[in-house]
Amino acid sequence: MNILHRNSIFFPIRAFCKKYSSGSNEAASKRVLNTARTYSGDTPIKTPGELQLTSSHYDIHRLDTSPSPTSEITRDEGLKLYRDMLILRRMEITAANMYLKKQVRGFCHVYVGQEACAVGIHSVMRPNDTSITAYRCHGWAYLHGETVENILAELLGKVTGSARGKGGSMHIYGERFYGGNGIVGAHVPVGTGLALAYKYNNNGAISFTVYGDGAADQGQVYEAYNFAKLHNLPVVFIIENNNYSMGTSRERHSANTEYYTRADMVPGVRAGGMDVLAVREAGKFAIDHINKGLGPIILQLDTYRYYGHSMSDPGTTYRSREEVRQVRETQDCIKGFQDKLLSAEAVTEEELKKIEKEVKLEVDEALKKAMAAADVPTEEVYCDIYRDYTAKVKMPAWGVDKEHKNVSHLIPKGVEKIDLKDKTNKLKQNKTKGLK
Repeated sequence: MNILHRNSIFFPIRAFCKKYSSGSNEAASKRVLNTARTYSGDTPIKTPGELQLTSSHYDIHRLDTSPSPTSEITRDEGLKLYRDMLILRRMEITAANMYLKKQVRGFCHVYVGQEACAVGIHSVMRPNDTSITAYRCHGWAYLHGETVENILAELLGKVTGSARGKGGSMHIYGERFYGGNGIVGAHVPVGTGLALAYKYNNNGAISFTVYGDGAADQGQVYEAYNFAKLHNLPVVFIIENNNYSMGTSRERHSANTEYYTRADMVPGVRAGGMDVLAVREAGKFAIDHINKGLGPIILQLDTYRYYGHSMSDPGTTYRSREEVRQVRETQDCIKGFQDKLLSAEAVTEEELKKIEKEVKLEVDEALKKAMAAADVPTEEVYCDIYRDYTAKVKMPAWGVDKEHKNVSHLIPKGVEKIDLKDKTNKLKQNKTKGLK
């Protein structure tokens, strides 16, 4: 039996989150290493059912309180966090290997090293909350319900892919997940627009809008900040700060690297993106902040990617192999959380090994199924150009008229369908109504 599905008893794990130092502009490699949790020789106090590490804090902007420095979770919740991070890593390493074998073409950006960010945030999202991110999106898609098979099939251009093989690595969508977007920073206004819709419809949902430190410099991001604060929208701006915008270190492209302070009037929190519990507590804090009617908030999650910016980037021309090795050995989010579970005596090494074997088998089987699926037929280039349209369309490059078909209903899973006509009528009926 999978240990994640056992009937659990409440098993509290209290873990102090990592410490920060705003510090001066040190060398990039040193500052990267300083952003992670360290054990610094402290011996955990072994209280039954608890793990206690050194007392620490979050950095905050325009806030009187901060996220909780302790995290309490059940045993099953802890195992779920651990398993999800393992799935994401195994899936992304598999995707990277597929790319190296030239089975995947085009762009491919993997999430290896950053798993705690997506897993920690998603673990506290409510059923009606949504997220939107950029092109490092495979992990977010999985957490929103896409299967490993669907995601790998999408990378391979198979009909069983999340977008029927037409989106590829950068354009994956799912339930309550709006992508997967290829233009740096361009999705941030879209995420803000989702929050506007949620406020307009008064449905209580929150838009988690995720982007990187490079996108944080985009002008449209500042416009989104201003609009969100002006209208008090339910949006959490999440900056996955992995220290490098493609091959440019953050201090070389940003005059202010304290991204959580960037929006002036919008409050912000900086948390440890290599600590899944720190991320989880920051996410809970953000939800509570919005539920109090206080409007948008920024979360800066300091993290690190082990691979290059994309699979075409070796990732060694702008940082040293030693830097990457050090982060892997001392700050890895999976190893760090594994140590917490073991120290708290919440799980045995045998149970963790069993989960690892299950994850390996699941991803390997998903890859086999994805590889065996049919390729997207060439003629589908004429499909799904328009919605619910069955007449012929002129294809200039071919010089002929082609029958248009809709086949999107054949996609295994898709984003929530929106009745555009109903929305249009509602807008007409309420054209004089302003935001409340």
